[in-house]
Amino acid sequence: MAEPMIMKWNPESNTFAKVTSLFHENRKEAWDFIKCVNNLQKAMHFSVTENSNSEQLVRCQMLMQIAMKRLEKEFYQILSMNRAHLDPESVSTRSSTSDYDDEDDDDKIVIESLSEVVDASSIAMDDLKLIAECMISSGYAKECLKIYKIIRKSIVDEGIYRLGMEKFSASHIHKMNWDVLELRIKNWLNAVKVAVKTLFNGERILCDHVFASSDSIRESCFSEISKEGAMILFGFPENVTKNSKKSPDKLFRVFDMYTGISDHWPELDSIFFFDSTASVKSQALTSLIRLGEYVRTALNEFESTIQKYSSKTPVAGAGIHHLTIDVMNYLSILADYSNILSDILADSTPPEKHSLPESLFGFSDAEESPAPAITLKFAWFILVLLCKLNGKAEHYKDISFSYLFLANNIQYVVERVSTSNLKYLFGYEWLSKLDSKVKLFSSNYERLGWSHVVNSLPKNPTVVVSPEQVKEVFINFNSLFDQACRKHSLCIVADSKLSDDIKASIKRKIAPAYRELFNVHSTTLRNNRNLRYVIKFAPEDVEYRLSNLFFRTV
Repeated sequence: MAEPMIMKWNPESNTFAKVTSLFHENRKEAWDFIKCVNNLQKAMHFSVTENSNSEQLVRCQMLMQIAMKRLEKEFYQILSMNRAHLDPESVSTRSSTSDYDDEDDDDKIVIESLSEVVDASSIAMDDLKLIAECMISSGYAKECLKIYKIIRKSIVDEGIYRLGMEKFSASHIHKMNWDVLELRIKNWLNAVKVAVKTLFNGERILCDHVFASSDSIRESCFSEISKEGAMILFGFPENVTKNSKKSPDKLFRVFDMYTGISDHWPELDSIFFFDSTASVKSQALTSLIRLGEYVRTALNEFESTIQKYSSKTPVAGAGIHHLTIDVMNYLSILADYSNILSDILADSTPPEKHSLPESLFGFSDAEESPAPAITLKFAWFILVLLCKLNGKAEHYKDISFSYLFLANNIQYVVERVSTSNLKYLFGYEWLSKLDSKVKLFSSNYERLGWSHVVNSLPKNPTVVVSPEQVKEVFINFNSLFDQACRKHSLCIVADSKLSDDIKASIKRKIAPAYRELFNVHSTTLRNNRNLRYVIKFAPEDVEYRLSNLFFRTV
């Protein structure tokens, strides 16, 4: 019964069978062919039990060899001719559309638009599965797998190549300048997304479907097809971290790579579930560990950069130091990656408890309620910055400028924290503590920079009775006030609220007292020939000059 069907499609006996695809020409007849081969297999088993040396058994074996050559040819043709329908994206699409059971109208539109691709890939996958099961059960698994592995591995390798991934040597990475390496990293970020969700996922789906009858075969098959490409893909981040300079400005691309692996870990764990592909997950995990080590080293380098900053030139006008701007801008961006940093820093050694004064930072690190490692790390960076700023403040000859410098810079720290994700790490109490430092330093600036002007005005103007005394008070005030205004007009207060608060405080101490002095004694000196040299400022002039302090910008 099997012989007519098998001989009809013997590629060695007739031209039609040689140039025609059985499954493409007539799928019903193809299924009948498979049925005949399965029946032939049963007949062979029966013949073996009856008489292992019978001519019938030899005939069965000859027909089986012809049938297997036919199926090898069909298997190869389906894999080769349906590359477009068996590409990982089409296979993944087929799998995803199978999830629509109770679809609504929108779902139906989506499914209908994909139906042509899905139908073509489904037909090819089902045909491959039918042939594979037949060949494996007939003892021709080796021949079947050889064809499958060669063709499908070439597709996976081509997919990896088209995604821009190649195996770089350590020296190649080391010699790359950052711009080129950054482009490679960007390319990798896209590649890992496509590879995990489409390339490897689609290949796993296809392999599981075609070789559903044997767990061991589908495991070994998928492993041999995907392992090499996956190792190249997930080995790239480790290669980068081991062979490129650890620099704080490169951290953000490292964070992206860390996220690229960690975000896809559930899919990666599911796709490379087999023991034979454990090395792929191990490589991905190693890359994650190396990326974490890179981050910790780069953060230590960042701290070292702050500590090594050695310029002794004071900032003009006691304004904001560019070190403060650079450090806080960098920390503000780092805070956007706080979830990743929390994972990476979780096992880091925290700063010694005595090195982070609670009086300054407003949070405790008690053993019963320890602060998160990331909070301690960022607090340490800011403490290092503030210590450095204290040293910079000592370079001002006028100590009042030193206090204004500290007020300006700490205010900038407060502003950057309160307007970024840093505020979620430190909290309100921390900000309040630092804000109180701003108020203290600005108060010291006022006291040291303006108290001699304030003290030049009598607390009780009526006590000054003689015209000579009045004249002396006005002349003394004129000189001190003018000098103070000239000196402090060089100052910069970038924060508008801090600027307004300082000016308002100075004005409250000087303007009312001067106005009272002016109102009480200006008539006394009215007949003085040098009146305009004695009373140089009207009360409005004093208020105007005080209001115009700190208008100079950086």
